[in-house]
Amino acid sequence: MKPTLSADLERILKRLEKSDLITLLTEQISGSDLNTLLLKVFNEKVRKSSPNDLLKRYTENRFVHPASVEPLQLKQLEMDILKIAVNQGVSPLQLSPVAPLGSTSVVGTVDQNKVISALRGTEVVSDATNLIALHIADLIKNHKPSRVGSMRFCSTHRHVRAQYFGDTPGMLAHFHLFCMVTAGVDQGSYDFEKKSLWEHIEVYRTIFKSLFNSKIEVIFSERDGYKDSAGLVSRIIEYGESLELNEVVIRLGSPQKENQYYKGLQFTIKTVIEGKEYYIGDGGFVDWTQKMLGAKKERLLISAIGLDRLLV
Repeated sequence: MKPTLSADLERILKRLEKSDLITLLTEQISGSDLNTLLLKVFNEKVRKSSPNDLLKRYTENRFVHPASVEPLQLKQLEMDILKIAVNQGVSPLQLSPVAPLGSTSVVGTVDQNKVISALRGTEVVSDATNLIALHIADLIKNHKPSRVGSMRFCSTHRHVRAQYFGDTPGMLAHFHLFCMVTAGVDQGSYDFEKKSLWEHIEVYRTIFKSLFNSKIEVIFSERDGYKDSAGLVSRIIEYGESLELNEVVIRLGSPQKENQYYKGLQFTIKTVIEGKEYYIGDGGFVDWTQKMLGAKKERLLISAIGLDRLLV
């Protein structure tokens, strides 16, 4: 099938007089050969660059500038949050700064153009939950850990995303997230879904209560992807109410069935710190391990909160 080309690509291919170049590079040579070719291209580009060219690239590239957040405060916040997660049974991971090429677009609904694709079959991490999900799938497939109970991992990680939002407040080229991923298998009666989701919420409740003396509000929005998404949402809310978490406000949001990223439901975390309102994170169920392992009974819950916004 002929690839769809943007106006810029059409212009470039016309200038090179190679209208079939994209097809040749994607279908006629292997991934390793493409990598060899691109490495040579970038090596030649760099070889012809001057120190002044390098400085110009730094000045013009929004992805490479330092963040405005105070580094010591951010590192302390990371440590405080990770200790809270560890105390509640979530294992921390120090992730690589890169992920396999396609980590966000192959199993999710994310456009690859929103990611910084790199050489050697990699991309810059734009969502650490995808990389943790790959780690979990690899453990299950190749190391076969005991599946009694759930697998719980977390990380703090700096992310880079390629879409441009102009000067929109809070929309940064790179930013820190704390994220959690819980994996398990279908146990019937939404048992995994209920327990894992409220475990995540309890971690967030503890984080904001102990570090910011604030309460959280959790907003549930129904999504497609489960046979009875409405029933899933109601059972999870009912389970949460039975826990009597007085510092967590539960609210039902509008269904977002047209968005296919999360399955069954999405939850959004809202908090108020010193009078300022933050929609600081979200989470939900995804089918990534089902797709990677070819096992319909696999279950995966992901969630994350932004850290930079809490310090600037």
